[in-house]
Amino acid sequence: MSQPLLFSGNSNPELANEIAKRLKLPGGVGKAIVTKFKNEETRIEIGENVRGSEAFVVQSICKSPNGNGVNDALMELLLMIDALRRASAARITAVIPYYGYAKQDKKTKGREPISAKVVANLLKVTGAERIVTMDLHAAQIQGFFDQPVDNLMAMPVLCNYLKKEGLCDDKIVIVSPDAGGVHRAELFAKRLNSSLAIVFKRRPEPDVSEVTDIVGDVEGKVAVVVDDMISTGGTLAKAAEAIRARGATKVYTVATHGIFAGEAIEVLENSAIERVVITNTIPLENALLHPKFVQLPIAQTFADAILRITTNRSVSELFGDEITPAANGSVATPEPVVVQ
Repeated sequence: MSQPLLFSGNSNPELANEIAKRLKLPGGVGKAIVTKFKNEETRIEIGENVRGSEAFVVQSICKSPNGNGVNDALMELLLMIDALRRASAARITAVIPYYGYAKQDKKTKGREPISAKVVANLLKVTGAERIVTMDLHAAQIQGFFDQPVDNLMAMPVLCNYLKKEGLCDDKIVIVSPDAGGVHRAELFAKRLNSSLAIVFKRRPEPDVSEVTDIVGDVEGKVAVVVDDMISTGGTLAKAAEAIRARGATKVYTVATHGIFAGEAIEVLENSAIERVVITNTIPLENALLHPKFVQLPIAQTFADAILRITTNRSVSELFGDEITPAANGSVATPEPVVVQ
């Protein structure tokens, strides 16, 4: 099969451009019109021949730097996939660095939708034959798809940053912010050769949490709270306060997706957290204004995964204890970009 074609919506064009650069695609990101008609409906037009090609559409389901909302990002993704299918692309892969609506993966009470499943159905109907995403909020969302799903991990990139900062071994304790994140925290603790602690909390209402207890020894250590996403920041701020009260010297937090809804950035800047480390699956607006935040580039991980998909090689090899080089000699552990 010929060289893949990469297309992008408006939610994270910088990440798409960086992926294309690391793949060394001659034309970079493919030509496409992704805008709106005057009636606010999404307008899509693919600007080059895709017949018989392997096409990848990079689009996080999140707010766009140009002000478009989450639902605009979803519609752009669906319509781009449909346009590519109708233009006779051989195979279409949806590369969704951040899979929106993932928190709504089950019914917590009566008369609620399972929105993560609805999005999966939409992707199937429009013609996505494969899904590439990163750190799904719930790994079982993969079961919502009949197509293959590659759920990549940001853990190697995040752990490399922590090691370079000297945050490993018995100097730190990895903390899971809730019982559901224990498996993720265990993977970090194993890779960093550190101990583990768990924060127990309850949610009286959506996006509101209360810390009830902490299991594990955090006294005299740097606590690193590990999560998949940061939404309102309230949970992390309260967890950091409770952890410091138990004797931790500092509190860091690392997460794959920085959503930062509402007043989240202000909440985190005023919290006891020393540093907030995220990746660029979601663009961080006005990044230079927030010195407490560090954003790590994740494009190499996606580039390596895309290269392996197009050459029918294992994607899971990228996340073993020893990271396997890609065909071009690169690995999914690029130098971090520190936002200062």
